[in-house]
Amino acid sequence: MEAHLLEWLNLSVRWIHMITGVAWIGASFYFVWLENNLNRANPRDGLSGDLWAIHGGGIYHLEKYKLAPPSMPENLHWFKWEAYFTWMSGIALLCLVFYWNPTLYLLAPGSTLSGGEGIAIGVGSLIAGWFIYDFLCDSPLGKHPALLGLVLFVLVIAACFGFSQVFSGRGAYLHTGAIIGTIMVGNVFRIIMPAQRQLVAAIEANQTPDPVLPAKGLLRSRHNNYFTLPVLFIMISNHFPSTYGSQYNWLILAGIAVAAVLVRHYFNTRHDSHKFAWTLPVAALGMICLAYVTGPTPMTSAPEVAKAPAKIDYQPLPETALGGGAKPATEAP
Repeated sequence: MEAHLLEWLNLSVRWIHMITGVAWIGASFYFVWLENNLNRANPRDGLSGDLWAIHGGGIYHLEKYKLAPPSMPENLHWFKWEAYFTWMSGIALLCLVFYWNPTLYLLAPGSTLSGGEGIAIGVGSLIAGWFIYDFLCDSPLGKHPALLGLVLFVLVIAACFGFSQVFSGRGAYLHTGAIIGTIMVGNVFRIIMPAQRQLVAAIEANQTPDPVLPAKGLLRSRHNNYFTLPVLFIMISNHFPSTYGSQYNWLILAGIAVAAVLVRHYFNTRHDSHKFAWTLPVAALGMICLAYVTGPTPMTSAPEVAKAPAKIDYQPLPETALGGGAKPATEAP
């Protein structure tokens, strides 16, 4: 009965994680698309652009203000709970799948670590991952987004390599995804939401908003957008043992993450031009190469099967071997 209840608890939490994750990532994709497709030619006074769209049988007119409308609307929708519930349900899944019985799924076979030590490494990595990321973003490196992105990519893959030395393949992948997810929700909770609250408070007080926090929020929002596709792959990776189960699982994750970021970059920039259209065939070719190199090694030749002799010739034992005057068993009495 306990196993049955645990299975349904796992199913329920996983379903919540998927639903809230789709809502969070969908909102991220939509607002990036909206920002990139605003009509900025001769906008109405006070606007930075607008957009006409049709969906579900209706026509919509969306406007973006340079700063804010003359008076704040009574109902202003905030996008935060999708992120919070995605992270909380993800942590709950870590506890159910890996921390409930860490020696079963978390630790690598033959590991000398105890279950408690494995859990400490997992939880500690989430905390350390956020603080290292936050420090790098606030450092002078944060003024060079491309270089910062490269450094973050190397650190994430290094974390996956480290996990693969002590955790199972599934444990290594899911904890790498948990670090990325913690960074993403940390960006929402610690940077993006405070920047938006400051903006609204300054407008209501007829003050000029401080541009520092909104600029930081924009950078972190971009990071979250590029993190989404690698995280989505990690969420479904437990169905594909040829990835997490490989000796080089960390390199496979690096390759898939690069392909995912290339695809995301094309969709983020195609409004301006299609100069990054090459990223799509390159990503597809990369996936084909990964499928090839992770394939089973073919046997050079079939092993020879020992052939039984065509006829077995049984020889009777000599009389002396049977003792005294006893006759061989092959003779009639």
